[in-house]
Amino acid sequence: MLWSQLKLKILQFVVLCCAVLISCTPIAATSSVNSNSTYQYRTIHSPDGIGKFYQGREIAKVMGHTEALWLERPSREREEQPQKVLDALVLQPSDVVADVGAGTGYFSFRMAQRLPNGKVLAVDIQPEMLDIIEFLKKETEITNIETILGTLTNPNLPENSIDLALMVDAYHEFSHPYEVMQGITKALKLGGRVVLVEYRKENPFIPIKGLHKMTQNQVKKEMAMVGLQWQNTDESLPNQHIITFAKTVSQELINKNKSSN
Repeated sequence: MLWSQLKLKILQFVVLCCAVLISCTPIAATSSVNSNSTYQYRTIHSPDGIGKFYQGREIAKVMGHTEALWLERPSREREEQPQKVLDALVLQPSDVVADVGAGTGYFSFRMAQRLPNGKVLAVDIQPEMLDIIEFLKKETEITNIETILGTLTNPNLPENSIDLALMVDAYHEFSHPYEVMQGITKALKLGGRVVLVEYRKENPFIPIKGLHKMTQNQVKKEMAMVGLQWQNTDESLPNQHIITFAKTVSQELINKNKSSN
């Protein structure tokens, strides 16, 4: 099916969903008491954040399913150039790829076509997003996408099962980034990669809210917390980093290092 036809079906389905679904419940205000050493909480914080801080970064509010049309906006091809992202992934035909924070499946469907002997695990914590993907699977007859309902703390991916985890403009919204990345790291095969695509916070002129951008150094610091090693940063996109990390040691050694600390 042509992408233009697919986009039309996405728009029709999302409009229908938005007309009948109730908006997500707002996040409650947080206290100023530190609950543990991993996260800090502040009552005075950015209106675009949830008042929860990780490694010095305030976590951004989540884009709900009622804003799914934004993910399929016609200008996204020009603004984000997804083809360059796909090329940078260097996918192998038999790869198993987790699209974490898959949303409407914008990247899931594009990656699936490059994986004739592999598959995409489309992970999201919003059932409404997964409903959209399931609908589009039937419409496009693309069968190598499997939807997985994650939680705030767990992507629910099988251990040692994936070659690559991709997160596009999603990681900065994870309310429990350390726990989710622990789950992703466990799911990675040895040598498996994590790729984050995030708007460059280093550039103040990129017209995206500050909490929805990340610096390369901040991403590196947070990925190091779960034992991932930086491999390279691709700056070929107009406004975003493509930052690649790898699992270079076994999960047993990662666990041993955690227990010793």
